[in-house]
Amino acid sequence: MTKTAKAIDFEQQLESLEALVASLESGELSLEDSLKSFEQGIKVARECQQALKNAEQKVELLTRQGDELVSGHYSPDDDN
Repeated sequence: MTKTAKAIDFEQQLESLEALVASLESGELSLEDSLKSFEQGIKVARECQQALKNAEQKVELLTRQGDELVSGHYSPDDDN
């Protein structure tokens, strides 16, 4: 799978997370289904957190060089 294919559509993931929360809050799921939804929600939340972290690091990279805005290539694989 390429890096492009791995890219998270943040807004779509956030909508998915909101739908999972709504279904859990409805109280209509069985315990087993609730646990599955909770597990999926944790996974999606972590993916969203990583996407936000990557965006923050990219912004830092773009603004790091003083008054001059210089863009460099950022890849999540560049992390330690």
